[in-house]
Amino acid sequence: MFSSAALLAVFLFGPNGFTRGTHMTISTHAVPGVCLAPECITVASAILSAMNHKVDPCDDFYEFACGGWVKQNPLPDGKSIWSTFGKLWQENQLVMKNILDDDTRPTNSVAERLAKTYYLSCLDQNSTIEALGSTPIDELLSQLGGWNISSSGFNVTSWKLQSAIELAQNTYSRSVFFAWMVAPDERNSSRHIITLDQGGLTLPSRDYYLNKTDREKTVTALKQYITQVGVLMGSNEEEAKTQAESIVNLELRMAEVTMPEDERRDEKALYNKMRIMDLQRLASFIDWVSFFRSGFSLVNISVTGRTEVVVLVPSYFRQLSVIIKDILAKPTGKITLANYIGWQTVNSLVGALAPSFREAQRVLQRALMGADGAEATWRQCISDTNNVLGLALSSMFVREVFDEQSKPVAEQMVREVKNAFKENLPYLNWMDDETRELAKDKADHVTDMIGFPSFISDRDKLDAKFEGLEMREAEYFDNNLRISQWMLLKNMRRLQRPSQRGEWDMSPIQVNAYYTPSKNQIVFPAGILQAPFYDKNYPSRSLNFGAMGVVMGHELTHAFDDQGREYDKEGNLKQWWNNRTIEAFQQRAKCFIDQYSSYKLNNDSINGKSTLGENMADNGGLKAAFHAYRGWLQSNTEFAPLPGVNLTHEQLFYVGFAQVWCSTETPEATHMQVLVDAHSPAKYRVIGTLSNSVEFSKTYKCKPTSPMNPPRKCEVW
Repeated sequence: MFSSAALLAVFLFGPNGFTRGTHMTISTHAVPGVCLAPECITVASAILSAMNHKVDPCDDFYEFACGGWVKQNPLPDGKSIWSTFGKLWQENQLVMKNILDDDTRPTNSVAERLAKTYYLSCLDQNSTIEALGSTPIDELLSQLGGWNISSSGFNVTSWKLQSAIELAQNTYSRSVFFAWMVAPDERNSSRHIITLDQGGLTLPSRDYYLNKTDREKTVTALKQYITQVGVLMGSNEEEAKTQAESIVNLELRMAEVTMPEDERRDEKALYNKMRIMDLQRLASFIDWVSFFRSGFSLVNISVTGRTEVVVLVPSYFRQLSVIIKDILAKPTGKITLANYIGWQTVNSLVGALAPSFREAQRVLQRALMGADGAEATWRQCISDTNNVLGLALSSMFVREVFDEQSKPVAEQMVREVKNAFKENLPYLNWMDDETRELAKDKADHVTDMIGFPSFISDRDKLDAKFEGLEMREAEYFDNNLRISQWMLLKNMRRLQRPSQRGEWDMSPIQVNAYYTPSKNQIVFPAGILQAPFYDKNYPSRSLNFGAMGVVMGHELTHAFDDQGREYDKEGNLKQWWNNRTIEAFQQRAKCFIDQYSSYKLNNDSINGKSTLGENMADNGGLKAAFHAYRGWLQSNTEFAPLPGVNLTHEQLFYVGFAQVWCSTETPEATHMQVLVDAHSPAKYRVIGTLSNSVEFSKTYKCKPTSPMNPPRKCEVW
């Protein structure tokens, strides 16, 4: 959100030597035709205070638009990233705190009571969590056969890998060695299928294990974290260190056979359908029929060797089987595997244990993020509640603050952005006519969901979504297990049910948006339909189009990026482009890969290949939104200029776009983003996108030699 600076801030950030294209002038006198309404003064003040007027926009538009914001917004204590997204999320959290803390708000909704009970169990005002210490996790580990590091009764003779994996995955919903779920069948999006993927690493990327520099810092911190948790659970420090070493060595071997993210962008190559009996031949370290029966028997679904599954990375499962069999051949093999499974289980639940466990985790958080992530308990509890009971929480949020009139205005903006995207298709000379018509047809079939699902306003329908779930105020750890188990059962039941296009994959409170290829659907939650992204009462429509309009265009363009283009209008994985057009697309995609790979932050080079889809979406979204805004101007009149902001409305469009990406972060957080995030860092989401825009350079009158107007520009959509 824009910082709420007073008009004084406008004077503080007056002109400072900026001359090219446009300039800032501040006056205390009324100017004819200038909007002096309170909302205009507030917005103008926020825009100006976020800017750095000493910088030429044609040299570095990110610094021009965000330099003041970065200076005024140092990282808060405990935070590794601070941004407009984060500020808006904190405001949403405060709204929810006021609702949940207010005992005078009675509710007849079972779902809303579940959310409040979970929130209170997380707050733990009676210090129940601390009093329990490691008892809850000790009891769970005993069910898994014990953990050699703790005092949970590990017996190497009776321990069985099959049973431990089945219990961890299919009773307690913990991902050990691999991940699996029931998901839409990418080649027949109307049905669901069991899908397996690589997984099971503690660190967020294989590179943290394999890169020597990263390994020295983060792997050392990981070992310290495991050791400290072991000590908290009753082990002596030397024994805990030894076992931590064996766990990390196993994860290192797993990292070596894990497919890098930039090699996972070909959707067709990832789709490997086979029968469970074929999976058994591929990876025989467990009995797969028995494994799946241990889960699906709980929902009365039959599984046989002929049941179909999709394995996303067959090479990982094949090599994982070799690793596990090699370890089992050693005298200490069972201990190593049991320690790994125990560790993954403990690590996934550390946040639900006593404060001493969470403090141990901060050693790793500091190494990874440059900050320990500590924040007020109530904020963490709002986030946790949103993660597990987001729809119930959203019901209260929407009722409290969401403006119903925002929804139709946003829906109209989506239509305008979509029309602008389609109107540009005839000008793409790299596409053949048949593919162009199919692309238009796919764009026509993109459905949108805005704000929130209607059923959350219907108490009975909302309550039905949480049928069978139970919460108890004094049982935060057990509440987390109950939710995990309930969600696992809910997911498994999908196997015999058709795919539902109206299901939300994100809490409506989230400050985010998304596109789902298998549904050909774009979603814009209520959480992001607020300033600075969107406000139906903004005193300049250019700000709405520059911020939220670009987000809408971004998600729409995902339907046509390097992965989304592989899905047809019904959401099925299918080749609907001809080979010549595919080749032309790939040539243009390489331009983006090369461009973004040339950008560096703190000596980290952006991976232009793994960020390709997001970079395409940023560029296509900006273009579609700008054209949509120009289309809106043809039949509408803009508001009067904002006071003190000597920018045209078209220039203001680009400032609105850039200022939603104002952020600051630690070097460690930047490094992690470069390694694991499919998005480019915020600075280059602005610079990379705008330097490809001919309209931007014309709007700001950038010379051909200026950094923001390079001779080579990348464009697909």
